Amino acid sequence: MQVKQLKNEGLSYELEVVVESKEIDSHIDERLQEVGKTLKVPGFRPGKVPMAILKQRYGKAVLGEVLEIAVNKSTREALEKQGIRPAYQPKIEVKEFDEGKDLKFTMAGEGLPEVKVMDLKGIKVEKPVTKPTDKAIDEALERIAKQARTTQKVEGARASKTGDVLIINFEGRTADDNKKHPGMAAEGSRLELGSGQFIPGFEEQLTGKKVGDKVEVKVKFPTPYHSQELEGRDAIFDTEITEIHEYADSKVDDEFAKRLGLEDLKALRAAISEQMVTEYGQFSRMKLKRALLDALDDGHSFEIPKGMLDMEYQNIRQQVVMERQAEVKDGKLDMTAEEEEELQAIAERRVRLGMILSEVGREANIQITNQELQRAVIAEAQKYPGQEAAVFEYFRKTPQAIDALRAPVFEDKVVDYVLELAKVTEKEVALEDLTADDEESYLESRKKKKGGTTKAKAEKSEDGEKAAKGKKKAS
Repeated sequence: MQVKQLKNEGLSYELEVVVESKEIDSHIDERLQEVGKTLKVPGFRPGKVPMAILKQRYGKAVLGEVLEIAVNKSTREALEKQGIRPAYQPKIEVKEFDEGKDLKFTMAGEGLPEVKVMDLKGIKVEKPVTKPTDKAIDEALERIAKQARTTQKVEGARASKTGDVLIINFEGRTADDNKKHPGMAAEGSRLELGSGQFIPGFEEQLTGKKVGDKVEVKVKFPTPYHSQELEGRDAIFDTEITEIHEYADSKVDDEFAKRLGLEDLKALRAAISEQMVTEYGQFSRMKLKRALLDALDDGHSFEIPKGMLDMEYQNIRQQVVMERQAEVKDGKLDMTAEEEEELQAIAERRVRLGMILSEVGREANIQITNQELQRAVIAEAQKYPGQEAAVFEYFRKTPQAIDALRAPVFEDKVVDYVLELAKVTEKEVALEDLTADDEESYLESRKKKKGGTTKAKAEKSEDGEKAAKGKKKAS
């Protein structure tokens, strides 16, 4: 095999590879021997067909397979010979290939840059922590009690009010043709006033009424509506209030705790506290991981393969488009220049961090075990109660889905490894600060770190080239 370098500019490369015909013939012989083990040719037993006959009958038929085998093998060897670690699958273009002739093809792509990992022991990050307070536990108990409260029938002739639960009988019809439709009638239906459970305007017309009142409720079906036959049409519901119920607050005591399956109120408070510790820990971990990734991002500077950056940018942009699609008129999405710049910055950060974490994992020989992947599959299945078997079957039949789970598992293992080396200090913060979303955009944080200007703007300024070089040297 001969390898000739056609291009070597930064991370971009282009190679010309020539595989001699005798090596191609060797691949053909190997493939024909494999095929000949099962072929049935008159006059010969399977596996005993002479190579000359196999070549005569099936030589051209296996050329396509041989081409793929030869290109794949030669590509790996050529890249290894040139010391190139490809950033992605190179573009292959076959120039010459025919029976009895050399194979000549070119490959073009980008290699991975050399990533010199920073001193991980020099990283300093803060871990925000919050402990459950008695006040927070009391508020949680109030929420639980509210969710567990029951209703009791109102005695007397009190008028209904928002928050009451009415027991009603109703029968409806469309106003324009006085026609009844399926689903427009019910008896003993429960309706909480103010819940928005029924068609807009329905509940308001039953507020201030008493048991025994018969109300002609006039409403308009919304558009869109799950029944196309009814959407946008006026309707009349003959409604009778048979009972009025009001919520009764649950008393938070030992008996309440026992109804929830715990021994007493003290045990219930302990269970709530334990759950809060778990939830707070998840928020704390998320904030700590973000701080660590920021430190890794700031501590490295290297050229990023343009192809990887473009692919990541398109993936992010497509995700944003899909999320906004329903909100944008006519399904169109126009992004501002600042939004495009933000997505580009996020893509750049993701690719850079991916390469950093990959290199840290490679140097530390971090591996993903089958048990860890199995736990990831189980965790994914638990997100779909009642459909766990279908989720397991999906992963069993879809190897690429397993590969998609591998990346976040690997990332978390690398993050844990780095955190063991870094200096982590805990800082107690208020719950509001722990759970608050980081509203500042990544683009804005970059602007602050660069003295109020983005890289793109710096390069357009008079001193753009100096500013860019200065940043690279400083980082």
